[in-house]
Amino acid sequence: MNNQKLPSMVEPELLNGADASHESWHAFEIMAEFVGATENLKAIMPAVSIFGSARTKPDHPYYQQTEEIARLLSDSGFSVLSGGGPGIMEAANKGAFPGRGASVGLNIRLPFEQHGNPYQDIGISFKYFFMRKVMFVKYASAFVVMPGGFGTLDELMEAITLVQTGKTRKLPIILVGSQYWSGLVDWLRNTLVAEGMASEADLDLIQIIDEPQKIVDAIFKHYETTGFELTPAERKLQLYL
Repeated sequence: MNNQKLPSMVEPELLNGADASHESWHAFEIMAEFVGATENLKAIMPAVSIFGSARTKPDHPYYQQTEEIARLLSDSGFSVLSGGGPGIMEAANKGAFPGRGASVGLNIRLPFEQHGNPYQDIGISFKYFFMRKVMFVKYASAFVVMPGGFGTLDELMEAITLVQTGKTRKLPIILVGSQYWSGLVDWLRNTLVAEGMASEADLDLIQIIDEPQKIVDAIFKHYETTGFELTPAERKLQLYL
């Protein structure tokens, strides 16, 4: 009986397959993105990552609220990281741009072209979503999550998961917009926790705060005993995000 599970391949197929060769070269692109982003971002800490919808217009209250939050964070000495595009991302960069802290845009190249907004001291364009998400976490001292869609939910759940599993240090995860997020938080409590898929303590990782100054105050309160500087153990932990 032949127990071989994979079809036999002759040597030229293994060595000269165009698909395999092309895929292997992606490792060098990934390395280049990581090195370039790290070199550009290593001096920005402490920083706050702000997530939210690309579809929010400048006359919307969420846009204006984001701009105020980012301005207060920047004036308090934080760099502000956004996705670099329009909507909430633009509002975050616009609010931070005149302030003390750096305004940073981590843009993603998409098939329909997301163009970077003009309010950036540092702008980096990523080809790979996962590498961009690493940078959002690697340099963040807090996450501020404005109303948004699937991309925002993805980034929110990634942040919660990394903190909950101990893959990154415990840091503030602040949802802005109590009316917008209350349904999600109720579902997490009444379904995930009730079904035993998460613990009640996991929900303590999330705060809902609507007032811009209170958001800044909550971040400072979180670090008042530890400071923003990473410990050697936390620096090592970040190598394995």
